Amino acid sequence: MKRGPAIFITFVVCALFAVFFIYPAGMVVKQAFEGKDGFTLQYFTVVFNNPIYREGLWNSFALGMASTIVALCIAFPLALVGHRYDFAGKPALGVLVLAPMILPPFVGAVGVKQMLGVNGAFNMALVKAGLMDPTVPFDWLADGRFVGIVLMIALNLYPILYMNIAAALSNLDPAMEQAAENLGCPPWKRFFRITLPLAMPGVFAGASIVFIWAFTELGVPLVFDFGRTASVQIFDGLKGLDKNPIPYALTSVLLIVATLVFSLSKFVMGRSPLGTAPRPKGRASSLRLRGWKSAACASLFFGVFFLASIPHLGVLLLSLAGRWYGTVVPDEFTMRHYIEALGNGLVVPSIQNSLLYAGCATLVALVIGLGVAWVVVRSDLKFRGVLDAVVMLPLAVPGLVMAFGYLALSQEGKPFYFLVGAGGSPFMLLVIAYAIRRLPYVVRSAVAGLQQSNPMLEEAAKSLGASPARVMRRVAIPLLGANLAAGCILAFAFAMLEVSDSLILAQQTQHYPITKAIYTLLSTLGNGTELAAALGVWSMVFLSVAIMGAAILGGKRGGLFKV
Repeated sequence: MKRGPAIFITFVVCALFAVFFIYPAGMVVKQAFEGKDGFTLQYFTVVFNNPIYREGLWNSFALGMASTIVALCIAFPLALVGHRYDFAGKPALGVLVLAPMILPPFVGAVGVKQMLGVNGAFNMALVKAGLMDPTVPFDWLADGRFVGIVLMIALNLYPILYMNIAAALSNLDPAMEQAAENLGCPPWKRFFRITLPLAMPGVFAGASIVFIWAFTELGVPLVFDFGRTASVQIFDGLKGLDKNPIPYALTSVLLIVATLVFSLSKFVMGRSPLGTAPRPKGRASSLRLRGWKSAACASLFFGVFFLASIPHLGVLLLSLAGRWYGTVVPDEFTMRHYIEALGNGLVVPSIQNSLLYAGCATLVALVIGLGVAWVVVRSDLKFRGVLDAVVMLPLAVPGLVMAFGYLALSQEGKPFYFLVGAGGSPFMLLVIAYAIRRLPYVVRSAVAGLQQSNPMLEEAAKSLGASPARVMRRVAIPLLGANLAAGCILAFAFAMLEVSDSLILAQQTQHYPITKAIYTLLSTLGNGTELAAALGVWSMVFLSVAIMGAAILGGKRGGLFKV
């Protein structure tokens, strides 16, 4: 690629990120330090002196740490077993353990909340098994609410760690473990001295994303009515944003903590000599298991899949329940919630809105992502690695921070007010927010495709007189088709079910996307919860098809969440 176009693309992308990514985040931090008389720490003093805000920050931090540890305990054994052994049903089970990705955690929390109620399915199952006194049922949603939120988040996010660790293990040089084995090193010692240290880049990469995601999670605490987290306190403070500067300080604290975690992860991986080790010349051969050992490995994968599918099962049963109170499963089943949902004034428009927002955002991400990938792989610019790192930053910056910055900047008289359409439409705001947040998926998939394609084909077309645009259209894009489709499908699907941006930026009913409609239905009297579950099931089906399509079309799964 010629230096001129490469420099132009780099400049345009950096300018877009400066305006729509760095500026909103910087504005939030600036407002947190800006008082009537200039620079001030007053708002941070209020936050840390107020026991309610301190508790919210501590609970958010505890949620992030606990969720990351639980997700790691689930993901590492799965990745290690999948890396070392071949067992019955491994290909199918390897896909099934990614099932949590087909449902936003706050939608799954709707089903879990129904199942964990005082007279919910779980307590009734314990009563039938003789393990609980029916006269004094345990209130899981009161006494065990924190644990429930941790489990919900961990069961939804462990696939990120699983994919990163699996990718790291697949790149290990088998000669190192074989040499240790030949020298008499026992298996447990080989694991702690060789396998685990070499897999740490994948662990750190995945753990940093999981922590940041859990630390700023908004949807699950809202559904569980757990208002003592910083994210919910920020959400509750949006209505009085002009008069109350405390949300700026809270959001800045979240951003600072997330930045520190991301920087620490990069620092630890950067200082490790493991990251510069040469790529293995061969691949480790998996040990074929039979009999009870094969069944045990398959049971591990299936058990995690079953546990992670409980929220999905709860949403499905709730959407079909004619009556579900005091029983393990609904007393009667009905399809009327799906029919009523189609007639609800909130449901169908929200689906149309989400399709429009996510579709336009995916097109924007495709154009930018393809240009970035071309610079990273096909140019010789010395700073192309910096460009690659910049476009991956949205994975490390909390969506709540970006959504809050966009909302503050789109008020009347603010720089982003021109992005607000007629009637207060958040179309441009959501398209830009979705595109920036999901751009890493497209970039990683396009980079993988370019690295796998032979540049000599493009050079041959140029030597025959083809213009750069024709080379791109007739040679490069057809070769990248599967990879681009995989990245775009994931970007589109996750944009459809984005939570933070949707809950914060869509303020009027006619502009609600799917996730805001689900949240609104949950607080509707009557059968609002069942209608929300029906909409959640439609979302599940849609995202399932999208993820399966992306998996079939290809792409490096672990690289999608690499920072």
